[in-house]
Amino acid sequence: MADELQNPKRSTSGYLPAVAKGMGEMLLRERVVSIQQLQNAAAEASKTGRHLGSALQALGYVDKAQLVDFLSRQYQVPSIDLSQVEVSPEVVRLVPRELCERHQLLPIAVHGSTLVVALADPGNYHAIDDLKFKTGLNVEVVVAPEEEIAKIRGKLYGSADQLQIFEEMNETLEVMTDEDNVDTAELKQSSEEAPVVKLVNLILVDAIKRRASDIHIESYEKAFRVRYRVDGVLHEIMRPPLKLRNAIVSRIKIMSQLDIAERRLPQDGRIKLKLADGKECDFRVSVLPCLFGEKVVMRLLDKANLQTDMTKLGFDQSELDKFKHAIHQPFGMVLVTGPTGSGKTTTLYSALTELNKVTENCSTAEDPVEFNLEGINQVQMNEAIGLNFASVLRSFLRQDPDVLMVGEIRDFETAEIGIKAALTGHMVLSTLHTNDAPSTISRLLNMGVEPFMVTAALNLIAAQRLVRRTCAECRQPFQPDRRACIEAGMSEEDYDSSTFLKGTGCKTCGDSGYKGRVAIYEIMPITDNLREAVLQGSSSGELKRVAIDDGLQTLRMSALRKLSQGLTTLEEVLRVTRND
Repeated sequence: MADELQNPKRSTSGYLPAVAKGMGEMLLRERVVSIQQLQNAAAEASKTGRHLGSALQALGYVDKAQLVDFLSRQYQVPSIDLSQVEVSPEVVRLVPRELCERHQLLPIAVHGSTLVVALADPGNYHAIDDLKFKTGLNVEVVVAPEEEIAKIRGKLYGSADQLQIFEEMNETLEVMTDEDNVDTAELKQSSEEAPVVKLVNLILVDAIKRRASDIHIESYEKAFRVRYRVDGVLHEIMRPPLKLRNAIVSRIKIMSQLDIAERRLPQDGRIKLKLADGKECDFRVSVLPCLFGEKVVMRLLDKANLQTDMTKLGFDQSELDKFKHAIHQPFGMVLVTGPTGSGKTTTLYSALTELNKVTENCSTAEDPVEFNLEGINQVQMNEAIGLNFASVLRSFLRQDPDVLMVGEIRDFETAEIGIKAALTGHMVLSTLHTNDAPSTISRLLNMGVEPFMVTAALNLIAAQRLVRRTCAECRQPFQPDRRACIEAGMSEEDYDSSTFLKGTGCKTCGDSGYKGRVAIYEIMPITDNLREAVLQGSSSGELKRVAIDDGLQTLRMSALRKLSQGLTTLEEVLRVTRND
């Protein structure tokens, strides 16, 4: 080890990534770390995505002051004590929060045409390029510890976000109730707390404007935060004062007609809002008792965003033809599978819209009914009074049905009734929570359904996911790493012939590079070969191989096709799907 410290250039060759050698050799030369420690830090940086200096500090090999000093000398930029700096709101508004979080930076000041920014990693030239592109200013870099940048950024952008919301949101909301049994005294008492009422209203309206699909209001020991899920990814929006925690949760409970005195059990409700412009939006509310208070999650149900045109969901033409052929059969079962939030309801509603004709009797059993569809008889489940999927499905069969939709097959009883309905002249649509199409068959068999009934009833299984769509306003040609694409499953020929696009970030997409989502599908018609494999007791893996031989395009294949068309990015493909 002594020899390695005396000759750091020789000892680091072949041990460290090229990006780590400059700083690593400086640390070795000054005898601050050993080669083993440097290798450990390089591995940690590679695994977590941190820069080398942050990994060294996280592992305890250097302290904050040493790290800033080394970074300052390595890149020949000054260091700064952020506790002594006052950043004006005008400077904060120049750089979007998402860009600051992505590159671990903080805007400090503007001098003429030059923007001064604090960076945790002064070698992050992508950050500098992004800043120049976004602001149109020259960029001067200073170095500061990553944790100090994050701490001050949270304060500055948290205050700015909340202030902007209060300044911009002035809509009035009307709470619409389905029943007249609301405790008006409690509602009036809550409404008298003007700051709480205004803050809750602003959270709801802001979520609608940001195209959020869910609102998360979370309580911790020393923090209280609000997050929105936009295009499938959660973003922290604000941190209201901790003392307002109970008041905010109680206000939401009152709006959704829940018991504000019950804090020990989960509760589910619904809020119907009418905005000042006459637009209506529903929120499905779930309240869950946690260690430091109740967590509230609200799912936004905006009918204006419901897409029931099957040609616009994300189907390739061949997949769409297979799906339409399956649902237009005179009888049988079509299953749509995937986790919560993967777009199953939208696909089912689009299928129902396709089948909804004056000559057909269409009925649905849902938990909950997310959107009202004209011409379709929709039933809301209520387990408390015994109104479950199985009992409603039995009633449907006495209602002269043509098309039945069951929100979810959760148990053997529901599966059995649904399959018997499919075998007796009805079209049955439903969902199941499985990872892919082939494993859906195994799930039904594990429930206790006989293999011969499964093969006789099923027409098609569609597994799906949602990937973020590249922003149409700011996307530009981009060439992802060839090796990474090949490892993901793309062929050399497809890579060479593809048109790759990536969003650079703009006001339209909130500087994320993505706006909206597109579905990827795994469409598996039940062929004779698959029926034979099921009856022979084949595993999910064997069923998948048979399906691929019959032309199945897996979720990964579908995602790679969207990548090659420029609709999404490699990062999204790897985030949402796994290798076949």
